Amino acid sequence: MRLPVVGWDHARIADVQLGLIGVPWDAGTTNRPGPRHGPRQLRDFSTMIRRLNPATKLDPFSMVNCADMGDVGPNPADLQDSMARITAYYTKVKAARITPMSAGGDHLCSLPILRALAADGPLGMIHFDSHTDLFEGYFGGFKYTHGTPFRRAIEEGLLDPKRVVQIGIRGTQYDGEDIEFGRAQGVRIIEIEEFFDRGIKDVMAEARQIVGSQPTYCSFDIDFVDPAYAPGTGTPEIGGPTSFHAQQVVRELAGVNLIGADMVEVSPPFDQAGGTAWLGVSLMFELMCVLAQAIQARG
Repeated sequence: MRLPVVGWDHARIADVQLGLIGVPWDAGTTNRPGPRHGPRQLRDFSTMIRRLNPATKLDPFSMVNCADMGDVGPNPADLQDSMARITAYYTKVKAARITPMSAGGDHLCSLPILRALAADGPLGMIHFDSHTDLFEGYFGGFKYTHGTPFRRAIEEGLLDPKRVVQIGIRGTQYDGEDIEFGRAQGVRIIEIEEFFDRGIKDVMAEARQIVGSQPTYCSFDIDFVDPAYAPGTGTPEIGGPTSFHAQQVVRELAGVNLIGADMVEVSPPFDQAGGTAWLGVSLMFELMCVLAQAIQARG
């Protein structure tokens, strides 16, 4: 977004309030790989982002101090070491009182981020996705994939399941165990049929009520959006919202006490024309607008 690049050794690091951070890692992918290249393409397309949100009239770049903080350096050969590196990076982000807007990477990236941001206690979460990512395991019980981050986050006490809302869930299922687990824990799962039946305003009013005024994280998987609008992702599911619906749900986060957000699963190898990346970074701008409001509200 043409922002200054501010690393940890930069003289102005103490001034940063909202940091854009890339997590170029997709070792949790189980279908079509490629999200490790997402941050690079999102940065490229972000040069077309302008200052003012035409719908909300918000200018996040003047509301708070924003910077591009570069990428977290993963270890492509070691999943556990990569997660440790990501958590260590975001622990520094939290200590510096910087609100992170992250660009993934696959959805497993969210788990090590939450390990850092939830160090003081469990968070609420509003999660836009076509999948719950609440699976117990894959391929004989392997517990760390892009389909398991929020199961692990609940088990580790990083998320308060009664303050977690998942919106847009759809697609064929293995056995439904992930949804059964989530609902048994108190997670509010809003499947796509309910989303369209009730409408965005009603659904998002419930989401805001569930998370309340306590610290809340937003995780946005680009496959929340129908693949007609976002084909460049690893596990697309038909029957989803449009790109405009995606803008609308993010705008309805206004007033939520957001302490961070991520945009994950943009996969450039399947995004030949770049439309998915453009959508992804446009939604990152929308998220920056509501994150800037939350930062101002916290003083």
